[in-house]
Amino acid sequence: MQLKSDISILRFWSLTVKDCLTLLGSDENGLSSEQAEVKRKRFGANRLSEQKELTEVGLFVSQFKSPIILLLFCASLLSFLLRDSADGIVILSIVFVSGALGFWQERGAMYAVRNLLAIVQVKATVLRDSQPTEIPVEDVVPGDLLILKAGDIIPADSLIVSSKDLFVNEASLTGESFPVEKAANVLSETSPLSERSNSLWMGTHVVSGQTKAIVIKTGKDTEFGKISDRLKLRPMETEFEIGIRKFGFFLLHVTLLLVIAIFVVNVFLHKPLLESFLFSLALAVGLTPQLLPAIISVNLSHGAKRMAENRVIVKRLAAIENFGNMNVICSDKTGTLTEGNVTLRSALNVYGEEDEEVTRNAFINASFETGFVNAIDQSIRTNLKFDLTGYEKFDEIPYDFLRKRLSVSVSYKGLHRLITKGALVNVIETCGFALSPDGERISIEPLKERILETYERLGKEGNRVLGVAIKDLETDSKVDKSEERDMVFLGFLSFYDPPKNDAEKTIRDLRNLGVSLKVITGDNRYVAANLCSKLGFQNPNILCGSDLEEISNEALIQRVNEVDVFAEIEPNNKERIVVALKKGGNVVGYMGDGINDVSALHSADVGISVDGAVDVAKNAADLVLLEKNLEVLVEGVKQGRKTFANTLKYVFMATSANFGNMFSMAGISLFLPFLPLLPKQILLINFLTDFPEMTIATDRVDEEMISSPKRWDITAIRKFMLVFGVISSFFDYLTFGVLYWILEVGTEQFRTGWFLESIVSASLIVLIIRTRDSFFRSVPGRSLFWATIGIGCSTVLLPYTPIATLFELVPLPANVLLILLGIVFVYVTTAEFAKKLFYKRVRL
Repeated sequence: MQLKSDISILRFWSLTVKDCLTLLGSDENGLSSEQAEVKRKRFGANRLSEQKELTEVGLFVSQFKSPIILLLFCASLLSFLLRDSADGIVILSIVFVSGALGFWQERGAMYAVRNLLAIVQVKATVLRDSQPTEIPVEDVVPGDLLILKAGDIIPADSLIVSSKDLFVNEASLTGESFPVEKAANVLSETSPLSERSNSLWMGTHVVSGQTKAIVIKTGKDTEFGKISDRLKLRPMETEFEIGIRKFGFFLLHVTLLLVIAIFVVNVFLHKPLLESFLFSLALAVGLTPQLLPAIISVNLSHGAKRMAENRVIVKRLAAIENFGNMNVICSDKTGTLTEGNVTLRSALNVYGEEDEEVTRNAFINASFETGFVNAIDQSIRTNLKFDLTGYEKFDEIPYDFLRKRLSVSVSYKGLHRLITKGALVNVIETCGFALSPDGERISIEPLKERILETYERLGKEGNRVLGVAIKDLETDSKVDKSEERDMVFLGFLSFYDPPKNDAEKTIRDLRNLGVSLKVITGDNRYVAANLCSKLGFQNPNILCGSDLEEISNEALIQRVNEVDVFAEIEPNNKERIVVALKKGGNVVGYMGDGINDVSALHSADVGISVDGAVDVAKNAADLVLLEKNLEVLVEGVKQGRKTFANTLKYVFMATSANFGNMFSMAGISLFLPFLPLLPKQILLINFLTDFPEMTIATDRVDEEMISSPKRWDITAIRKFMLVFGVISSFFDYLTFGVLYWILEVGTEQFRTGWFLESIVSASLIVLIIRTRDSFFRSVPGRSLFWATIGIGCSTVLLPYTPIATLFELVPLPANVLLILLGIVFVYVTTAEFAKKLFYKRVRL
């Protein structure tokens, strides 16, 4: 363990690579698998927190952590000491079996989610057994040799062994917004973190270039790990999580008030203290939706599996609900609305003529640049072929999202040249000159109007336009951004990326689901307008980046919902647009796959990326698409809404029938000389009625619940609970009156009769509440239907079985049984009628 201690304080930036390799027992070929396993055991997983995977034992124990369940355990144990132990055994058995039922459900959900997450796990490339090998970032250990390229997340604090044109974004650690150049060297021990140019830090990412680096520190020993405990950052709560939390507080208040009041009144009426206490706790168990966590987990995991079938992998389960509730999705156009196969259409000089000099310099720039591979550079390298023999690259100024251009300096036969390629407007601002028809260098000012007219014409034809400029240099020394001035503008490159054949249909399908598409692109307004006209947008409202800069945040919130296309947008404004949409009352999804999309992915209610995205984008996303296709999103939205609808069904069931039954028992207990039900009978009711509710995840969902976004509404849920709770209580009290005053049955028959009525009515009401449509029109899922019928029939037969004596249930005369079934029939009919009236007045 001494090595771990030494590494945690090691100032590795002041050591040579050879010294670090020796210290860590590694070499230029990396670690062997056996060495890596030893180090994994010694240093632990490469995580910022001691995250322990939930074991099956831990999951089982978690089923019994509810304060009410713990109190019930204590009260049952007390009953062993004070009186008949049979009741204590029965109560503990029911609680145990209920917990086992929840465990079984959640266990399947847990493993399903783990398997899905493994598909899109972020990985790092290291040298293992002398071969480049992809491993989960958690398995990276000190001594590993990392191989990194543009877009990769840096998984651990590392020392650079070798690099080529390496620039790293360290904003997450240092706050520096511009990429920092890195290279192998040895620094002073006292060098501040922001000046350690030979070091790479966990949590940052590569913007351009490539490198090989030796891992020095992992997990909490890293610089990011040292501040992680102080930050204690948690993901923002989704709207679904906020709704669940509010619902939980609401039920907690109702439960506490009811239970305390009932216990106090029963004691005041001189009923047995322990029995009254057990009765109150049993009521609390009956009122509390104990299965809500399990139901949510099962619903979400079931939804995740269904979405995986549609090529959508869910990384954060709670995002499923937001995905279904989403009413706005923001997306770039390239590869999503378009084919993503960029074709070079033309290379024109200032005068609109095809010019080989433009293509040659563009090809040199694209061939030597080392940034993240993009479709445009791939198109240039594929469609153009020039012999680069004799050309030598000596430096690069990488692309960044403020300059929007990339420069490469090369030498050829003793001549040195800087070649710049990028967004036309951003290239023009570096130029002081252009070429005349005979190749002479002239001022660019008289030609700017002609250049912009050509730019606009090409854009209106649907072409993405780049500019190419050059500058002769005196030496082959290193260059920086200051050299990008007084350049010579060569001409235009125009590219065409056709819209996808099914893009117009997909946009229409999303619109029919109540989801509007906002296109956010860095391309110019002409290209964006041309594409949108081909995708069925009628007179799209376009807001350009220059106009956006002049709008205040408050004004943007008012205007953002009206805009269809945001064109010429700077990357830092993507997040601003997303935040404005959220503040405008929308549930916002954002789809991105690039380095410049990370902040917007974090800010959106639902961050969506693709499997081929850069690591930092995939890591920031809540959902990962296995193919970059909006049609996949259509099916995903439907599955998200089905999951939300089924979760909401359980909430309605738990807050209506359960509340009504528990409220009825609490009230009638004040007027009867005996408890209307024994604590063990209440717990058995709660246990049996859980079975139909546990099949909710597989239930069918009405089209009405899928056709538009649905959101949490605690006020509406409270109204639902009161209306259907009162109806349930009315028929409960009717049952009490018939049994006690009309039929004048004994205590055991009274309890048995009300036990049967409670379970059968609660089971059947599930079939009513599960749909807004008529019970006869909306067919329930097979599992739900048979679970309901099975529990209803089992309950009627239970008093006639040998185990009835354990629960003090007795057979009922045929006339009593028929009367009770008649009450249940009238109750179900009344609930069906009330449901129609309720949904006419209350929108959910």
